[in-house]
Order: sequence, then C-alpha cells, then structure tokens
Amino acid sequence: VGLADQIDQLAGSLSLGQQRIVEIARALCVDPMLLLLDEPAAGLRHMEKQRLAALLRELRQGGMSVLLVEHDMGFVMNLADRIVVLDFGTKIAEGTPHAIKQNPDVIKAYLGAVT
Repeated sequence: VGLADQIDQLAGSLSLGQQRIVEIARALCVDPMLLLLDEPAAGLRHMEKQRLAALLRELRQGGMSVLLVEHDMGFVMNLADRIVVLDFGTKIAEGTPHAIKQNPDVIKAYLGAVT
C-alpha cells in the first residue's frame, strides 16, 4: 500500500492520511472481494487524498470492487465509474460522474438552487 518506508513506525505516529491507508491495508489482509469504505477522504489534505485515490485506483485495476460512501464530491467525481447520490436517504440520481455533475437534482441538493 506504499508505506514500506514506515514499517517500523507505530500507526498512531503516522499522518492521518497514512493511518487511513493502514486501515485499508488491514482490510485487505482478509482478501475481500468488495472493499466498503465509509468517508475515507474525511479530514485528509489534498495530497493525502491524491495518495488514497491512487491506491483505490490500483486496487480497482487489480480487480477489486470498491464501494465508497463519501461526501467529498471532487474526490468521488475523479475516482468513481458510477455514482449513486442520496439526499436525506432518498436516491435522487445515479449514473456516470459526467451525468451526475449535470443533474439538476444533485446541483440543487449539494450546491443550492440558483434563484
């Protein structure tokens, strides 16, 4: 997962982004068919998000399915093949990132309506 140079460090001494990758590494130890991540980008800085996204792309290219629950739309848009958008638990859109960006219900729910 790209943390070989940190092998002798305690997990608690790592940056938040590195800790998040350690959490994913722990999940990978059981060789899952599906990796479910809840808010993996929360609290991460830009470069940490980039490293996380690169790892998730690598896993996906290796054949693993990844399901994200995430509020960071920029992170999701640059990573996901398909997106399902919920607004207070109700599905308001589903499709490709391109389609989601243009969906008026998504724009209204997450960016506010233009008046």
